[in-house]
Amino acid sequence: MIRFLLSLLVIVFYWKCASTEEESQHKAWYPSLPGTFDSLPAMPDDNQLTQARIELGRLLFHEPLLSGDASVSCASCHKENLAFADNRRVSSGVHGRLDKRNSPSLVNVAYQKRLFMEGGVPNLEIQVLAPFGNANEMDFTLTAAAKLLQQDVVYRSLAREAYSSEINGFVISRALSAFQRSLISSGSLYDQFLLGDSIAIPAAAQRGSKLFYNDDIACGSCHSGFLYTDQEFYNVGLYIEYADEGRGRLTQNSDDLGKIKTPSLRNVAITAPYMHDGSVATLDEVLQHFNKGGLGHPNQDSRIKPLNLDEYQLSDLKAFLESLTDTIYLE
Repeated sequence: MIRFLLSLLVIVFYWKCASTEEESQHKAWYPSLPGTFDSLPAMPDDNQLTQARIELGRLLFHEPLLSGDASVSCASCHKENLAFADNRRVSSGVHGRLDKRNSPSLVNVAYQKRLFMEGGVPNLEIQVLAPFGNANEMDFTLTAAAKLLQQDVVYRSLAREAYSSEINGFVISRALSAFQRSLISSGSLYDQFLLGDSIAIPAAAQRGSKLFYNDDIACGSCHSGFLYTDQEFYNVGLYIEYADEGRGRLTQNSDDLGKIKTPSLRNVAITAPYMHDGSVATLDEVLQHFNKGGLGHPNQDSRIKPLNLDEYQLSDLKAFLESLTDTIYLE
């Protein structure tokens, strides 16, 4: 009788553990954020985050079968140890084809109100469709990819668990979006400094932060808020003639020619090369560009002007930018 009761207790214990684990897979997930973040990212009603959806999305993010020749995945162009950016000027897609823009970091993309550098896409669920339709990226369709994945028992099981559905285009787009929304970066040394740790960053970075927010230099007027971007569009005088129209491609307004969405500066030290086309190799070169005041394009923002900073001030600014790195992405 005692043996029976002990066996029954063991069964009940494991049943409860399994039930608890299953519940956690379907429980709404929210990131844990420090006091330097003003708010949680908005989550769509039809794609609330759960661990099951995030895990399915993670697997799909690394899945080369989503590309036309099964050679590249989302992770090929968005590398985790580079804050989900790429260290190549432009990334290569199927058959080694080169795209035209630098792959941006995906961390904190959940907070982005308008996606792509010209801001033409309103949410991640729609954004996911773009690389599939791009001949230089995945060059495939969600329908074709889903047919391949339906042959995999793991994907079939995960799709049912996450969305109570078979693996199809709808599930793929939602799961990839869910995974990307989970990529929150909030643990930089500068965050620690702002939260009261006075020695979290070196003196040079502290001097650099004061320069960054100086009204005359005005870096912080565009790279504002806890994301260090106002998510607006500016021409920074990178070229006199732009091969990439930027926001002008979307609006067909000549005043928008060469305007690109302000990138977040979180993790900027590990996301080289820079600018929309990856044409600037180092942070030092970026700082030199702005210190010289750009090349004077007609649409160049009026705040882009010669700053006349000396080498020590530029070094301090660089130290500040380096303090925005979240070390979790260096592991």
